[in-house]
This record gives sequence, C-alpha cells and structure tokens, in this order.
Amino acid sequence: MGDRNVFYRICCSCCGEDEPEEKTPIISDTLLYFAQEAQRRRSEQANLWSEPHDPFHMERDDDRELYNLLQKRAKTRRGSQGYRRLSFDIHAVRQERRDVLGKWKMILENLGFHAESDMLLNVTSATPYSSMRNAPQAKKLLDILAEETSIFDNKMPAERYIFVLDRLITLDAAEDFLRKAKTYYPRDQSPEMETEEQDSVAVLIKRTNEIKPVTDEELEEVDEETLLSRSLEL
Repeated sequence: MGDRNVFYRICCSCCGEDEPEEKTPIISDTLLYFAQEAQRRRSEQANLWSEPHDPFHMERDDDRELYNLLQKRAKTRRGSQGYRRLSFDIHAVRQERRDVLGKWKMILENLGFHAESDMLLNVTSATPYSSMRNAPQAKKLLDILAEETSIFDNKMPAERYIFVLDRLITLDAAEDFLRKAKTYYPRDQSPEMETEEQDSVAVLIKRTNEIKPVTDEELEEVDEETLLSRSLEL
C-alpha cells in the first residue's frame, strides 16, 4: 500500500512537469513600453506642440492644423504625389516652430546659457504645471513678448514657452531675456532699422535661425503619431 502511494506521488509529479505554468511576457511588454516612449519623445521633438499637455492637439488652431496634416498623410499612400505634398506642408509648419525655438536659443546663448539652453527649452507632455514657481509672472512676460516683439513672428505665442520663462524667472534672467528680445526682434521696425539690426546680430542668428532644406529622408519620414497609435492597438 505504501509503495502504491509513492508511485502515485511520483507519477503526479512527473505529469505536473509536463504542463509548465504560462508565464507573463514581462520583457516584451517592457520593450514595447520603452519603444512607445521613444516614439513619443521623437514626435514631441519634431512637432514642438504649442500646448504640449493637450493629448489630442485640438485646443489650439495651430496644433490642430499640424495634427490634421499628420493624420491625413498617414492615410495617404507613401511615395505618392499627395504624400510628398503633405510632407512639404508638414515640414513648413515644423520649420516655423523650429525658427521660433532658434530665436529663443540664440537669445539664451547670448545671455551666457550656452550649455544650459537646450535644457531650459526642453518642454514635453511630461513637464508638469506643478513644477512652475512663477506661473502668473511668466504668463505676463509671455504676453509682453507677443505684444512688443516679433519673436513669435507676430502670431499667437506658444504656451510651451511659459515654462521657459518660469525657469528664467527663477534664474533672475527673465527681464534680461525680454530686453534682448526687444532689441533683436522688435515688433515694428523700419527698413533702415531692420538692416542695421541684421548687420549687428548676423553672426549670432545665422547658426540658430538657419532654415534647413527639405531632404528626401524627411519627405519620406514615417509619422511617429501613427506608429505610436498602431503599437498601442497591438
């Protein structure tokens, strides 16, 4: 009787080893998460959303325009004439945003923030409003920049730069930034003033404000927003 019990225990143990428990694919889920995060960061860096905390990009007209172009291109056959035309339009919108970013970077570097300029300008959807220490003052300075300078090309200022101004206030450099912006990018100027200004700051702005040519690689780029949405559906 005792031998029979031992036999059953051995048999049951062997049978259990034939059907190992199903393991959760933790590694693949982790890799997918990091891939999605990388795609999100590339998308935000390329598009420079005016309101980075709007997940649907519908709150502002300029963000909505760019988002609709991206969605339309995602539904267009890659390599077609329509796809290339949409890529040109997307590039033009993105270049306007890069130009504004370049103006800010030039002034920051002129103020001595050569090593810190990229960090000061870095604003993403992960940047919390709670991190701001001087929000009302930063908003006021943003309005002044929009009204008294052409740093935003006389368009509605991007909300992302409130975070930059908040950081500059903390560093006691916001007023200096405002004075530089009024000097380099005055709101209204005569042709004579414009020529004189361009001659005085040409060396500073040439590198940061240069328009990049459209390349075949950029025209054929895959929309990161679409890649992210597809990976989330898998």
